[in-house]
Amino acid sequence: PTISLAKAHLRVARPTDNLSHVVEFYRDGLGFEVLFEFNDHDGFDGVMLGHKGAAYHLEFTHERGHAAGTAPTEDNLLVFYIPDENQWREAVQRLENLGYKAVKAFNPYWDKQGKTFQDPDRYRVVLQNASWPG
Repeated sequence: PTISLAKAHLRVARPTDNLSHVVEFYRDGLGFEVLFEFNDHDGFDGVMLGHKGAAYHLEFTHERGHAAGTAPTEDNLLVFYIPDENQWREAVQRLENLGYKAVKAFNPYWDKQGKTFQDPDRYRVVLQNASWPG
């Protein structure tokens, strides 16, 4: 039998040099929950953030003694579609309350119905005030 990726749980994983600041951005700014964390697992520290029951989560890791660097371009994006305008405004306000300011999107499409923010590693997150058409 073929395994369907449509039912798979997705983990987006990436390294960071700013683990505590990245956790603050996604937990406090975007409202993610800490699902799991680990320290010194073969030299790595990490935190998994998401929402219980969601089909995805984010993992951020830091290898001790290794520099991860920052985003390679301004168009490396995580896009969250938030159709309810009040919920969208609340999400934007949470990030702004933490001191994050919206940045101009590399692709102007994202500025039409959304706001783009840079996390501490300069990876960009788009809060799109629209529903996903799929």
